[in-house]
Amino acid sequence: MKNLSIALLLVLFAFTAKSQSADDRGYLVKVGDQAPDNFELVLTNGQKTSLKQLRGKIVVLQFTASWCSVCRTEMPHLESDIWKAYQNKNVVLIGVDRDEPLEKVQKFHADMNLTYPLALDPGADIFGRFADKKAGVTRNVVIDQNGKIVYLTRLYDTKEFNQMVKVIDGLVKNPVAASE
Repeated sequence: MKNLSIALLLVLFAFTAKSQSADDRGYLVKVGDQAPDNFELVLTNGQKTSLKQLRGKIVVLQFTASWCSVCRTEMPHLESDIWKAYQNKNVVLIGVDRDEPLEKVQKFHADMNLTYPLALDPGADIFGRFADKKAGVTRNVVIDQNGKIVYLTRLYDTKEFNQMVKVIDGLVKNPVAASE
């Protein structure tokens, strides 16, 4: 009986560990990883930036698309609770639009009444550095001042979103010391 109990506990532990891993939500990265930074973000206004250029700031990459209803639900919260609340506190929020042409992304930006920038992601190449290309959008990647991933979201869940806000607030109030 004792061996059966131990075996059941091991199975339960393995299942729980798997269910809490990043990859069950389609991520290729996990909290604690250095964020991939071998790409350039081209914003809808033509400006270019990169995670390397943004080092020293807290960065939130929001993976989105105009056809995504969950993204549209989350975006007003990102606008008010992240962008408006923290834009002057060393936080950068960039929506990364999955594989749509410039004109469509510009219209999406205007329709959503956003002031935070959107970037283009032709072929979902940027998305593919963070998540399986077959996985859905509506995800946020929070990156600390040293380029480490500190929080990942998937879909729009108010509890998870509020926890993300707390993580960002903590980074603003207690900046991460620069790596040597």
